[in-house]
Order: sequence, then C-alpha cells, then structure tokens
Amino acid sequence: MYVKANSPHAAAAGKSVIGFNLINGKEVEGDLSLIQSKSALDNRDLVGMFPDSGEKDVARAAKAAAEAFPAWSGTPFPAREAVVLRTAGILTAHQDKLARIITREIGMTPREALGDVQEAIDACAFFAAAVGTQDLPGEAGPRRRPVGVCGILATGSSPLAAPACKILPAILCGNTVVWKPSDNAPTAAYLLLRAMLEAGLPPGVVNTVNGRGRAGCGKHFLAGIDKGHFQAFSFVGSASLGHLVGEACGRNLILPSLDLVGKGSLVVLADADLDRAADDAVQAAFGQAGQRANGLANLLVHEACAAGFKQRLLDRVAALEVGNPLTHPEVAYGPMINARAATAFREHWDLGRAQGATLLTGGAQWTEDNRTAQVKGEISHGAYMQPCVWEGVTPDMGLFRHQVAGPTVTLGTFQDLDAALGWIAEATSGATVSLYTHEPAQIELFHRSARTDIARVNTTRDDQATRLSFTGHGTRSGCQPVLDGFTRWLSVQGEAGWAAAASTKAPEPVAATLKTDWDSL
Repeated sequence: MYVKANSPHAAAAGKSVIGFNLINGKEVEGDLSLIQSKSALDNRDLVGMFPDSGEKDVARAAKAAAEAFPAWSGTPFPAREAVVLRTAGILTAHQDKLARIITREIGMTPREALGDVQEAIDACAFFAAAVGTQDLPGEAGPRRRPVGVCGILATGSSPLAAPACKILPAILCGNTVVWKPSDNAPTAAYLLLRAMLEAGLPPGVVNTVNGRGRAGCGKHFLAGIDKGHFQAFSFVGSASLGHLVGEACGRNLILPSLDLVGKGSLVVLADADLDRAADDAVQAAFGQAGQRANGLANLLVHEACAAGFKQRLLDRVAALEVGNPLTHPEVAYGPMINARAATAFREHWDLGRAQGATLLTGGAQWTEDNRTAQVKGEISHGAYMQPCVWEGVTPDMGLFRHQVAGPTVTLGTFQDLDAALGWIAEATSGATVSLYTHEPAQIELFHRSARTDIARVNTTRDDQATRLSFTGHGTRSGCQPVLDGFTRWLSVQGEAGWAAAASTKAPEPVAATLKTDWDSL
C-alpha cells in the first residue's frame, strides 16, 4: 500500500491510497490499466487507485484460493474463529478512519458510514457464533464439510458490511474466497482485507481482483463460474445481474446465494401514529440518498388518513438538509454514488411525468444557482439530488413497479389492507414491507398474506437478531442457514476416523500476513 498527497483542491479531504489486488497474501498489480476511485462528494478528490484486472488475474486468484483450501479447511475451527475475532478488533480500533474513507468514496454521511463499519464488526461475532454452534467435523453419521473456493460479488452501497456477511461465514466454514470488490468502493474493500491479513489470515484464503463491472473484470469473474474456478458463489446486487449469476450457477449445478437489493413498501392504516410513520418514512426513503439496499420506494396510505399523512410527510421532506457530509456531517444525505446512478435517477423524472404521476416536490439536481438554505457545503463537483415525492401512482406504472436508486418515494392510497397487499404483490422487487397500525387483526392478516421476505410492524429498522439480508434466493447470508451455501453434507458410513477432538483444538498463535500503516491514512 502506498499513500500519496491528494490534489490541492481536495487536500483537506485526505490522502489518496494506491492499492493492489491481494492474491496469495501479496500485493499484485493487474494485467490491465488502473481505475480511479474518485469521491462521490467531490470528483476532484482521488480516494484511491487500483488495478483494472483481466481474465488472467481472475485465474491467478482462483489458483491461489484452490491451493490454500486444503490447509485452511483442515485448520481447527477455533483457529479460524480467532482470526475473525481479531479482525473485529482491528476494525474497531480504526473505525473512524474506515468511516471517513467510506464517506469520501461513496457519499454516506459519517453516521451511516460508522454504521456500516459497525455492522461488519458485529458480523464477525455473529457468524463466529452461528458457525461455532454447528456440528462440523464429528466421529460418525452425517457431517458438514466446506465446499471449496467461493466467488463473492457485493454491492458498493454497503462497502464493508455486505461483503463481510459473505466472506466471514465462507472462511469460518473452512472455504477459501475470491472476491471482486465493487468498483464504487475499492479503497474500503482493500482496507477490509488488509485488516483480515493483519489479523493473521493465511495467504490465499481470501483474494481480491479489482476492476470495472460487467464490461471489465466483472465479465471475467462471472465467466469463472463456467470455467470451474468456483464451487460456490455469493452475490449482493441488482436483480438483473442476479439473473446472470443464477443462470451460470444453474448450468454448473452450483447453489448460489443471491441477495437482490430492492427498496420496499410502507403501509399506513387509519389508526396509525402518523407522526411516527412519517418520521420513519422519510428516514427510510431518503437515507443514503435513497441508495440503501433495503430502503423505501412506495408509500401506501389508507384514504381515511391520507391527507393528514401527506402533509406530515411533505413538511418533513421540506425540512431535510442535504449536502456535503464531509464538511457538514449533520445533513440527512449526500450525493449519488456515481454518474451512472445520477443519470438513471434523472431518467426516472421523465418516466414518472410521462406515466401521469404528479411530482409534489423535487425533480432537479441541486446546483449553485438553485440551492437554498437547506443545502450545505460544496456541491458543485458531485450529483446532489432534490428529494422527490410522487403522487397519483398506480400499481401498473413503471414508477411503482421498477425502482430506482435515489432520494424518491411514491405515494398512493387504498381502501383496505387487502388492496394494499395486492399493490405490493405487483411490485417486481423489494424485500421489506412495514405496516403501521395497532389493530391485532390487521397485523395478523399482514403476517399471513404479505408477499415479502421481511415483515415489520411500526418500524422500518432492522432487527439484527432475526434479519434476512435483502431479497434472498438460494441460500441466506443473514441467518444460520448460511451454512447450506458454504458447506455440503457428507454421509460417513462404516468406520469413522475423523477425530472429533480436532474441532476443539486450541488455536495456535498466528503472525500477521500483512501490516497496514493506519496512521498514514
């Protein structure tokens, strides 16, 4: 790792990291050119530079993972667990530095970035406990064994937590990993793996290949499924890319873990606490500039309380402060993560108007010419969008059915809960539905009939003890059945020679594979 001075215009933001692929515990240059990770907040801020990897880089990383698998899969679980728990300690010690990198790289507010780091830290303990309670190597009968090399892709909108919830259970179960970090957040990913190597993760257990998405390294990474590089594959991202991953895994009889991001719905009944519902709706719809994986896309309000809720919602949206979270950490949200996301968000304005919806507020990008007192800090070098609220939306509209990443929410009315649940069934994505009511019968109907993965009552917040991550297809990464994706059952017959005592052997001291100069960041 090298650290160099930033451009004079962005010197106050921090330094620039010159990073590498991490293969077999070593920093490796890619076969292609370099990619620049520029800040979502200010495109003059160069957060990091990383290799743009190609087909040979993917093959090299897969070879390193395959060669590391026999030793790592034979390592006693307590030793694997110790590496993961030491990683948690390193992340905790440098939480503020990591959060600042995330804020610069993808535009999260400091509190959101700290939350992402903390979720990665919590995942270390969660998965160590989840895997540790399972009956891994034993004397007789069926037993679990690791599958081999796992390929992992995860969204950049959660640069530490999302990949951690894939990588950690994979290696705790004894697998090795090849990980392609998001090209939106390569610096945060690089520091996460360096923390793991600093914790004593052996060379080759986790390897990274950086690069662009579908048109670059991502294409070669997915091709690795058909080439036999991977025995398992985990993905967090869009439904469209999830289809391609699922098809490739199906051709090769690999059970995938697909967490397909999609913003959900919030249903408000007439007896609900309207102030609480409006507060939660604004936070869920506009937090992280509407780019959170499990955010809010559609608001459905009973017609008996629609007018009162609508006014409460618009009052809160008008009070939102938007701007540069690096200089103004109090803002509700910052910019779009990249230019592609900004373009797609602009296009949804035209779509909504063409379909006959009414835009109650928003519909433009904040600039120096139209900014108000609610806009904070330097915004001229990033895509800072006004919050949008649409009215008159129906289930047949693309605005309702096909969600866009960005600070926007649709508002529709209904006559009874059955009608609202019918609307929700029309949406093509969305893992979560929140219901606001105090009526037990309505809550029971909701739990019985809602077509969703996560059903919440009077809250939009995750319960970490019970959550399932995103929209799950195949295996799950947010709960104990994750083991089904990273282990296979072995039926042992006849005489058993695998000593159960091996699984409880005390871990031996492990030297750091790679040290990071955190003070230089």
